[in-house]
Amino acid sequence: MAIITNAFLTFSAIGNREDLSNTITNISPEDTPFMSNGGKDKANATLFEWQTDALATAAANAQLQGDDLVTTVEAVTPTARIGNRTMISRKTVLVSGTQDAVDKAGRKSELAYQLAKKSAELKRDMEVNLIGLNLAGVTGNSTTAPVTATFSAFIKTNVDMNTDGVNPTYTSGVPNLPRTDGTNTRTFTETILKNVLQKCWTSGAKPEMLMVGPVNKARVSGFSGIATRFRDVAAGKQAQIIGAADVYVSDFGEVRVVPNRFQRERDGWVLDTDYYAVAYLRPFQQIAMAKTGDAEKRMVIVEYGLKVNTESAHGLAADLQTT
Repeated sequence: MAIITNAFLTFSAIGNREDLSNTITNISPEDTPFMSNGGKDKANATLFEWQTDALATAAANAQLQGDDLVTTVEAVTPTARIGNRTMISRKTVLVSGTQDAVDKAGRKSELAYQLAKKSAELKRDMEVNLIGLNLAGVTGNSTTAPVTATFSAFIKTNVDMNTDGVNPTYTSGVPNLPRTDGTNTRTFTETILKNVLQKCWTSGAKPEMLMVGPVNKARVSGFSGIATRFRDVAAGKQAQIIGAADVYVSDFGEVRVVPNRFQRERDGWVLDTDYYAVAYLRPFQQIAMAKTGDAEKRMVIVEYGLKVNTESAHGLAADLQTT
């Protein structure tokens, strides 16, 4: 159909108002399940330490009547002194006075909006630093940033891994070497999970959470021990299709299955959340930086480290396939 000559169309108009929504859509995930489920502690120095201990192995114990203990005193095993380093993570933002003054869509204050965004980004970075990497602790100096030893550098007892993997070997202090990853060719199976859970139980642990990446979360949903495949539906209500596992029922108790976007897909963590924490030397804070012009500068900063109270409270299914 032809358009009549000199018809005035929107393509030529000057004064039409823009249609810009006041909603800003951000799909980036902000959930940090490792940090959120663990404890919160305080560090008083850049090197913070704690002690671990364990009971002697249970054994037969039958003694003679009237036995003299003078020559049979048992040796005392000292506690182990474990530690970690704190690290600094920060985000900065600079917003011009003009940008904060103009009328904006979706936010009243540009500075407040950007600070909220940077704070969420900082939490994601912390989650990666704590469980998404495989790093030993770094003391740091004037040219090297200090780094907190990650969760994988601590766990060495209750591990099911490939034959070319090597567990950390520290006995005290800060873990000075990360674990040696094996070839990640293993499909995550229920047999692997059961083995890790059995190792944990034998060590005295009572883990209640399995934390995995998205690929292995889907694999876990196919395990026969899942507890949420079926759900009762009231009469007259529409039935639901359950295709995911939220709870795994093992021989040693129920384990919640939690996906984590920021951990390594190759790791399947079996956790007792009572036995790890984030220790803060300086909690989250917003600092106004020196004003040097027509702009506002802010820094969001936190100084923290990972505390693994007892590494044998946790387990690891290692070297898993990532696709």
